[in-house]
Amino acid sequence: MLRVAVVGSGPSGVYTAQALLRQRLVPDVVVHVLDRLPCPFGLVRYGVAPDHEKIKSLQGNLRTVLEDPRVTFLGHVRVGSPGISPRQLHELYHAVVYCVGAATDRRLGVPGEELPGSWSATDFVSWYSAHPDAAADQFPLATPSAVVIGVGNVAVDVARVLARDAAELRDTDVPDAALAALGRSRVRDVHMVGRRGPSQAKFTTKELRELGALPGAAVRVRADELARDPAFVDPSGLPAVARRNVEVLRGWAQQPPVDRPRRIHLRFFLRPVALLAQRGGAPGEVGGGVRAVRFERTAPDGQGRVVGTGTYEDIDARLVLRSVGYRGVPLPGLPFDPALGTVPHRAGRVLRAGAPSLGEYVAGWIKRGPTGVIGTNRSCAKETVDALLADAAHLASRTVAADPVAALRGLGQEPVEWPGWLRIEAAEAELGRRLGRTNVKIPDWEGLLSAARTAR
Repeated sequence: MLRVAVVGSGPSGVYTAQALLRQRLVPDVVVHVLDRLPCPFGLVRYGVAPDHEKIKSLQGNLRTVLEDPRVTFLGHVRVGSPGISPRQLHELYHAVVYCVGAATDRRLGVPGEELPGSWSATDFVSWYSAHPDAAADQFPLATPSAVVIGVGNVAVDVARVLARDAAELRDTDVPDAALAALGRSRVRDVHMVGRRGPSQAKFTTKELRELGALPGAAVRVRADELARDPAFVDPSGLPAVARRNVEVLRGWAQQPPVDRPRRIHLRFFLRPVALLAQRGGAPGEVGGGVRAVRFERTAPDGQGRVVGTGTYEDIDARLVLRSVGYRGVPLPGLPFDPALGTVPHRAGRVLRAGAPSLGEYVAGWIKRGPTGVIGTNRSCAKETVDALLADAAHLASRTVAADPVAALRGLGQEPVEWPGWLRIEAAEAELGRRLGRTNVKIPDWEGLLSAARTAR
């Protein structure tokens, strides 16, 4: 029997487990999927916008894998510090595959970034997704204007949530406190700003079009900014997605203005150079926080990059959300490349001092960096599993714990197994019924663990 631990229950972790189940080279494989949280599914549960039901439905596919009798889900198991070390975990299993993602956001690196009211988009997504580590209701929504820095899909998600009427989110799993706060929001203008041109934006066309489908928000695009992009003038040489994006943006720019309660302003060729502080707090706002973002106008340099022009523009905002990418963080006990934000590896095998470490592997963003879409994790996981299977004869000769779950408990962990997760699901369904809504997520550690351990 080959015992494999997969650390992380998001798409990369579950696809790794699935690849192990589907292979035929090693007939007797047992997979334990570990997660720091008591809930499975990773970013599908805590990173997909609540109004994206089609993507959230991917949980059904991931569930099928985790319900396989050869798989054991072990939530609420912390690997790292505090918690069990990779060395200790290595002693319990023949192989360990780390699928821990990219857990933090990239910084802007500009003055004023630490001002109150300046947050990462990741923080905002975690809040409305009920992540138990999320900040409490501290986002300054009592402001008429918000700025989202970045033009990728996450930026589109947070802009869309800010521009929606809260009533439109009532039939989603947004936690009740976040729904109430969004209902009190006074945000009427959402500025989504990119430092490069529309042909280089990272959002997908489907996500972009959803902005134009919001019943209570009008999309505003400046034709003069679009025209600065040479590829916008002649998009024939662009990849298909970028070409479709350009077509959508051109259509919006040509439409007459529509009067709606909220407005989404798509801005291009502006890079942030500073967040400016308030001179005095207003009622309902964070005193001393950010009051505006100063941007420098940029221009194409002919090499696919942009350069500053020395012209500046300030956009008023008490809420600023940066969405300029994710970054992996070191896991104590594993090697880490700080330049790339990944674990050094060769075809998924963890490298220690330049040599493969037998029994230690990586998959997902911690392996390749924050690139690709959810489906990209399938091929990434398969490459890693192929490497693991090539090592199987050596791995099986290692002496490991006969009962890893009991060993984890002996090391101070209190795993939440699959029945505990089902109890959380049932508690969220009951919470939704009490509130007259669909399933509503439990947003705090105490509530999740209490539900997981309450007999029903």
